[in-house]
Amino acid sequence: MRHNKKKGLKLGTDASHTKAMKKSLAKALFENDRIKTTETRAKALRSYAEPIITWAKKGDLHSRRLAIAALGDKNLVAEIFDKAAQGMWADRNGGYTRIMKLGPRKGDAAEMVIIEIVSEPCTPKAKKATPVKAAKKVEKVEEAVEETAAEAEETVVEEAAEAPVEETPAEETAE
Repeated sequence: MRHNKKKGLKLGTDASHTKAMKKSLAKALFENDRIKTTETRAKALRSYAEPIITWAKKGDLHSRRLAIAALGDKNLVAEIFDKAAQGMWADRNGGYTRIMKLGPRKGDAAEMVIIEIVSEPCTPKAKKATPVKAAKKVEKVEEAVEETAAEAEETVVEEAAEAPVEETPAEETAE
């Protein structure tokens, strides 16, 4: 019995095989930017690959050595660190991978997924406007429009009062 002494998914194999499987999946993910695998393996891979990207964002020597130890390929690590230096994940604080479900595999009905590295910029979540907040915003806009209209009327009246009135002589009007 395991008694939850170790964290992470065991994937039905012994520890050395699980470690080798995660390393191989991570290398394939970073080389191809997306791979097709089972859902359980993808979830295990996510917790293995995302710290590597975080290390790449740091960019120091210690992080590079940790990444080389995790992946075992200096050239691949250099490529990942170059992408991070160019700002590929600069606006993200995590969530560097995305898992999309494909459905069951035909042979054994294992749930298949595509796991990919997210490259689009992170968009901040917009706050949802409640009906009360929306009504208050509408009232503020209406008040601002009314104030602007009132100010415009006052300026027109003041300009009209200040403008000199041209009086025409009575003789010219008679003709």
